[in-house]
Formats: sequence, structure tokens, C-alpha cells
Amino acid sequence: MRVQPKPINKYPWFIRLFFAKQKYTYGKVLDPGLLWGRSKWVFASVAVLYGAFNRKRSPVDAALRSMVTVRVSQINHCEFCVDINGATLEKRGVDQEKILELKNWRSSDLFTPIERAALEYTEAVTYTDREVTDDMVTGLREFFDDDGIVELTGLIAFQNLSSKFNAALDIPPQGFCEIPQLEIDNNGGS
Repeated sequence: MRVQPKPINKYPWFIRLFFAKQKYTYGKVLDPGLLWGRSKWVFASVAVLYGAFNRKRSPVDAALRSMVTVRVSQINHCEFCVDINGATLEKRGVDQEKILELKNWRSSDLFTPIERAALEYTEAVTYTDREVTDDMVTGLREFFDDDGIVELTGLIAFQNLSSKFNAALDIPPQGFCEIPQLEIDNNGGS
């Protein structure tokens, strides 16, 4: 990593509580949390925002949220994010074949119309040489109301923040994903 974490006892108490929850949930404290935690106010804000997007009652299905986060992570070359989000996607019931095809979703028949609409939108928001079109948003309206579109957009933007932070600081994967072929996007997508 390009920046090293501090010793755990050097973080504020409320961040150490969060670390204890991570250790309980994941079996270890996550490297991104240790780095975000170097700025307590930024850490607190990111943690609250993450919780808002990862809640159970969302207008965007949990598996689709994970699919979107994996795709953003692949595009942004975030190995940690691909690792943890890939594991979450698998836990949310998406089979390995589909997960492995995520980079090639345009040419695969494994993806549903809602997934295709969300992934097309995800790529348009994430890639700097693409743009969101009115047709894309019209396509999303087949599956989401305005609140759902806002939530999906916020999730994509948040995952861009997170994955770009982690990639820039060279945060490595932590061994969550059981799918070894799940990789970052080295070819610029389809």
C-alpha cells in the first residue's frame, strides 16, 4: 500500500468500534478502513454513506447492487473492491459463471434486461469517455422510479469514490472472493 495504517490504538475510539465490527463481520479489519480512518471526519462520512447504500430495504435489489459495484471496481482497477464485492455478489446468490461473464455482459446471454440497463448506465457513469443519454435513463425507467434511479446513480458514484481511493493507494485484495478468475478490466470494457 502506498500509505500505511497507524497502530489500531492510535485511531479514535469510535473508529476502533467500527474496526471491531469489521473484525466480527469479515474476520479482520479491512485495509481501506484503516486508511480512511486516518481522517476521522472523512471516515465517519464514508461509513454513513456506505451504510445508506448497503441497507436491506433499497429500491435496487441487493444482487444488482453488488453486480454494479463489481463492474465499477473492475473498470477502476481496484483489486480489493473486486475481491470483496465479488464475494458479496456470490453470497447474494449470483452463480460463478455469471460473475465471470460480468466484464463481457454485452455479449453474454446470462444477463437480464434490468441488469443490462443498470450495467450500461454504470459504464456510462464510470468511463470518462462515455456519457449518460436520455435513452439510458428511459431504459432505467422500465425498472426503477425516480427514487430508484437516484439510488442507483448514488451507488455508482460512491463505488467510483471507493474504488478510485483504493486503487490509487494500491490496497491489495484480502482474500474474500473464491473466484480466482474474477479480474479487473484491463481492456477498457466492451
